[in-house]
Amino acid sequence: MFHLRLLGCLLLLSLAACDNFSVGGGGVFKIGQAVTPVKTKTLKDVNGDMSKLTSYRYPDPRMYQLSFDEALKKGKPIVLEFATPGHCTQCDQQLQLLKVMIDKYGDKVNFLHMDQYYNPEAYDVFQVRGEPWTFLITRDGKVDYIAPGRVLYQEIDPAIQHLLLPDAKVSPEKKLNPEKNHG
Repeated sequence: MFHLRLLGCLLLLSLAACDNFSVGGGGVFKIGQAVTPVKTKTLKDVNGDMSKLTSYRYPDPRMYQLSFDEALKKGKPIVLEFATPGHCTQCDQQLQLLKVMIDKYGDKVNFLHMDQYYNPEAYDVFQVRGEPWTFLITRDGKVDYIAPGRVLYQEIDPAIQHLLLPDAKVSPEKKLNPEKNHG
């Protein structure tokens, strides 16, 4: 009986940590908070060798052109994806979706992929644990959207469209993607 009570308590504690206001394994950044610039590896840094940037089988070079700190200086919205497809099926699917988004939004948005094997410093700064995690960042370097787990087209497309509005501001009532099962 003691074991059942202990198991029940542990389950309740884990569920309590998965509310809509905490980012759990998604780090220290909250909606509306300015992000910390961090130097990350680019294709130039590895002499064009994609295998030194990602464990993804079908990488898109457009996601590895800029370091995160360089992307922040460009004054464009950023889609920052934390995914290590070498050990994560959901990550593989998430990166496939991002390629569709890059085709749609072109150079209006900077899309960056961080693989924990090759850019661990970004994982440390964002304190990402578990994968995938998607962060959308405004032109002025503030977190606008945080999503744990795989994001669907219907979720990310309107969020990116919002970032592209000329007067897009972070809305203080935005929450961590409440429909997501996370924690």
